[in-house]
Amino acid sequence: MRHWTLIEEAPVPGSGQLLGLYRNKDDFFIKISGNSSGSQDLMNTRVHGSEDALGEAPCKRLRNPDTARVLIAGLGMGFTLAAALKEVGPNAEVTVAELVPQVVEWNRGPLGEHSGRPLDDPRTRVHVGDVAKLLLKKRGYFDVIALDVDNGPEGLTKSANDWLYSSSGIDAAQDALRPGGIVAYWSAGQDRGFHDRLRCCGFVVEELVVRGYGNKGSRYIIWLASLD
Repeated sequence: MRHWTLIEEAPVPGSGQLLGLYRNKDDFFIKISGNSSGSQDLMNTRVHGSEDALGEAPCKRLRNPDTARVLIAGLGMGFTLAAALKEVGPNAEVTVAELVPQVVEWNRGPLGEHSGRPLDDPRTRVHVGDVAKLLLKKRGYFDVIALDVDNGPEGLTKSANDWLYSSSGIDAAQDALRPGGIVAYWSAGQDRGFHDRLRCCGFVVEELVVRGYGNKGSRYIIWLASLD
């Protein structure tokens, strides 16, 4: 049995919950505590195939990757950001929005080596705060928006995240896109109601099933929602 050591805890703003950063000899993981079901593992540095796919899949569909504007929410362990940076050109701009300031610091510190230190890339911009405010502010700005917030439509950490998956939140994401843009949503599981809601909001929807580790591990869902 592996021995995990708690490195630091950080409050999730507006939720009454805590994120904990743990490590063993080789790996890190982030756990959430304080919700009704006790504590749960959210992510780790060993199993990140779905996070990679969230950054890679929509950016591979970019019409102009050299000058793309990409928004990623949230930062997590940096793997989605790293995957997106690999798909865009030298003049691209990739903004990562993260609600918990300590998560940014963890990625600048011990987590950074595992994802290749994407925060050090000159194309990276960091927004510490609620991604919803950024979506409402940046109308017609992004070519790709990749949302890995909470646990998908069925959230764990913050009830306010529900807005992102509502019709109003989907409309805000749509308004923040440039023509031909695409929104990618990560989820821990299937949600037919959310799929249908995307279509009702005018998106063409492609649903990807991805694995956590190569061809192994848990199955996750990524919805790719485009306007054409």
